[in-house]
Amino acid sequence: MTDVAASAGFEAWFAAYGAATLRDADFETMSGVPLEPVYGPRDAGGAPEDPDPSVSWPGQFPYTRGPYASMYRSKAWTMRMFAGFGTAEDTNLRFRDLLAAGGDGLSVAYDLPTLMGRDSDDPMCEGEVGRCGVAVDTLADTEDLFAGIDMGTTTTSMTINSPAPMCFAMYVAAAEAAGTERRLLGGTLQNDMLKEYQAQKEYIFPPRPSMRLVTDVIRFTSAEMPRFHPVSVSGYHIREAGSTAAQELAFTLANGFAYVEAARAAGLGVDEFAPRLSFFFNAHIDFFEEIAKYRAARRIWARWLRDRYGATDPRSMMLRFHTQTAGASLTAQQPELNIVRTAVEALAGVLGGTQSLHTNSMDEVLALPTDKAARIALRTQQVIASETGVAHVADPLGGSWFVEELTDQLEAQAEAVFAHLEELGSGSLLDGVVAGIEANWFQGEIADASYRFQRKVSSDRMVIVGVNGYTGGNEDSQLPTLTIGPEVEEAQRKRLAEVKLARSDGAVRDALARLAEDAGHAERNLMPAIFESVRAYATVGEMVGALAGVFGRWEETAVI
Repeated sequence: MTDVAASAGFEAWFAAYGAATLRDADFETMSGVPLEPVYGPRDAGGAPEDPDPSVSWPGQFPYTRGPYASMYRSKAWTMRMFAGFGTAEDTNLRFRDLLAAGGDGLSVAYDLPTLMGRDSDDPMCEGEVGRCGVAVDTLADTEDLFAGIDMGTTTTSMTINSPAPMCFAMYVAAAEAAGTERRLLGGTLQNDMLKEYQAQKEYIFPPRPSMRLVTDVIRFTSAEMPRFHPVSVSGYHIREAGSTAAQELAFTLANGFAYVEAARAAGLGVDEFAPRLSFFFNAHIDFFEEIAKYRAARRIWARWLRDRYGATDPRSMMLRFHTQTAGASLTAQQPELNIVRTAVEALAGVLGGTQSLHTNSMDEVLALPTDKAARIALRTQQVIASETGVAHVADPLGGSWFVEELTDQLEAQAEAVFAHLEELGSGSLLDGVVAGIEANWFQGEIADASYRFQRKVSSDRMVIVGVNGYTGGNEDSQLPTLTIGPEVEEAQRKRLAEVKLARSDGAVRDALARLAEDAGHAERNLMPAIFESVRAYATVGEMVGALAGVFGRWEETAVI
């Protein structure tokens, strides 16, 4: 590859690629054609030329073609399957099955009461305990959830937001009790509150106190947990709520910039925390648009972090992200077709350069996935990684006139959104995002996009196979589904009662009093008080209640 004089950018990429440790694989087609690790323009003599500076080479600013020089030749994406149902013991068994089947990372799905900061014995939670995820009330549940799993070698993602600091503290405390030091723990805490107000609606406190909690976690992990990602800035839920790809891109990155500004305002230098910010995007069914979205996201993030926020560490500018295939694209009609949809969406995530991937199961539109459906979803990723050859070349669609133009168009749409938010915030993205939430601007934009899409489906301008077209076979659409019975809720409430009986009520009172006291002082990091409460076996609901007494609870103004 270097027999002829090459450009300086290519030579720099080639040096970085040569320093990487590669997988033991045959990087060639099935016919034996050898494959280069990356392709780009060449001059008349065949020497590599640098692409447009906005594209560049993999592992080089602005990372349009990927954050690493060797991409999947060094390491395939992490196959991180999302799982959680019933009690912690139930989910622990699913975790073990997924790891045994070849999964190499865990992702915890919490039930609705936990997501909303309520305990399993709360009367408002009747009928919901353990239904859409695992019930976690106290440290005891987290200890059961990870029993027998090496938390030092298995990275874990936790999809939790309002009670994120509490569930995160439980995870750290459980690991330490099992003998793993916190500095060795790797994984990701979603902890993205801004998108809750915009899309998912699982908020508890008002935006400003919620941002304080997010920032406290960032400060804590920056000081003590170098392998852990304290925030996963999540576009997934924005897209699931009905946004377009361009809105998902713009709103997600705007939220990311807001977290950067909040952390800097708390006294952190951008290069202290930005290398461990991560992102979470949707992989929807419009194949090329999704690939362009990921490429545009990396480019925008790199440029803003360097030029606006003064980052100098290349890791701060490298946008790394997890991808999940689109739940909103799944259909109850002919649900086996969801395997096809998921495969196409997963392929888009891989061709777009994702760092980890969750593939939805075909039956998730009906219920929590069965073991068989979850295994097929994981095997889908393994087929892509092992059989298709797409992991041999970085950014294989780079240079396509279509993909490059689509990348530019999505970037331009996102920049228009940033300009609007800057105006709302008088130059601050943080203030602009909060103002947009308070004025219901994000919510209205998503609602309008969802309405436009539904009109296309209703008028048959958009065909959804099995829904408004090709409906033959809908009468034979039954699948066996996983059922969570009332006995799960009974068992969880019994478990919680036992924990409450065994703990020290005085220690709980003292810990919660300290938490409320610290919440009243904006300069205090709340994580030490949260850890004290967790180790006293205070419940999620009790800790949330202590904070709500100081912060209040958020009520959204309806958009009509």
